[in-house]
Amino acid sequence: HVQLVESGGRTVQEGGSLRLSCAGSGYTYNMAWFRQSPGKEREGVAAIGSDYSTNYTDSVGGRFAISRDNAEKILYLQMDKLKPEDTALYYCAASLYMIQIQMRFRAGEYGWWGQGTQVTVS
Repeated sequence: HVQLVESGGRTVQEGGSLRLSCAGSGYTYNMAWFRQSPGKEREGVAAIGSDYSTNYTDSVGGRFAISRDNAEKILYLQMDKLKPEDTALYYCAASLYMIQIQMRFRAGEYGWWGQGTQVTVS
């Protein structure tokens, strides 16, 4: 059983930065950040494997950076140059099994989810 708790979301001005954190309670293999805006489907934003390999959706490439601290069981998302279209509820997701790279942004591949943290860019 894995528990995930996100934090760090708040309202920031366009062009600003935020760092989201996700504290986990156990070992996980693949982890990712997803986001969902009202009226839109949940989308994968950034993913990281146990080997620290990373993937980003095109809209955040070069602005967001995902990282993990396996010893502390914390997942991070550094978000820079934020845009109003980044406004969403951000979720941390984890899998206890390896996920193929091309499947890392499929929500169904992850068995554990946090409650979400709201990011608003004005």
